[in-house]
Amino acid sequence: MNAARFPERTHHYQNALFNGSRWDRFVSRTDDIIIATSYKAGTTWMQGICAALVFQQPRPPLPQDALTPWLDANFAPLDRVLDLLEGLQHRRYIKTHLPLDGLRFLPEARYIYVGRDGLDVFMSMWNHWHNMLPERIEGLNNAPDRRGPILPQAPDDILSAFDDWLSRGSFPWESNGYPFWSHLHHARSWLEFRHLPNIHVVHFQNLLDDLGGEMRRIAAFLDIPVDESIWDSLVAGVTFDAMKANAAMMAPGGSKNNWKDTGNFFHRGTSRRWEGVLGEAQVRSYRELSERELGVDLAQWLAHGGQLN
Repeated sequence: MNAARFPERTHHYQNALFNGSRWDRFVSRTDDIIIATSYKAGTTWMQGICAALVFQQPRPPLPQDALTPWLDANFAPLDRVLDLLEGLQHRRYIKTHLPLDGLRFLPEARYIYVGRDGLDVFMSMWNHWHNMLPERIEGLNNAPDRRGPILPQAPDDILSAFDDWLSRGSFPWESNGYPFWSHLHHARSWLEFRHLPNIHVVHFQNLLDDLGGEMRRIAAFLDIPVDESIWDSLVAGVTFDAMKANAAMMAPGGSKNNWKDTGNFFHRGTSRRWEGVLGEAQVRSYRELSERELGVDLAQWLAHGGQLN
């Protein structure tokens, strides 16, 4: 357990996708909700859950892009994002993909960290990467304020891509995660501080197994009363199938020219799709790496979910 009272920012993360310094100008409110995830770990799902709880309705009143921006995204003009956030009158829920050691920590905010098995993350990321329009990737890499690693076009060979993801880092302090960032380092940075009262830990598998129960725990953490008369409709509105059917409203960039297939942003929402795709040695190498990076207990939790002490 980290002995520091609050997390400290010790690394600067910047690449074609995000920039940690964009949080420096953010003016927080005492009831802000920060959704913190690695890539393809349930970010959009948690945004949908927060929308249902905040607005007390199954679907948000506007596309999620207008309600819950990705503040550290390097491709959106910062002034525009800050103006959007300042103008929001509802309780704000904002997403970040930053590891906690690269984020300006706000003691007054409520953080929801979502974990997911790295093998499932890789498979979902593979689909996501291939669903991005090539010209969109080029635009990210050639943005005037882009610094740090670029995002290459999605390759054809999934096995070679997995080997790179497992053995190469995008930042000097990481040894895996290429060409994005280390899913394992990201997990460790957040889980080390899970004891803080304003950090709530959720697992993707737990959402699959008991969506209603997990939503009740999230509502309690956020101090949002549960309205039993509409509760079933709220849960039904944020199932994977419901969000996929409403992809234009729920997917990030769903109303813009980002994806080959907007509905495919919500690909399957299942676990263990890596079986029969990745080799046994590759799966074993990932499991061993996860235990080295996280320790046995946290590696087991990231792989399977369940309760975490």
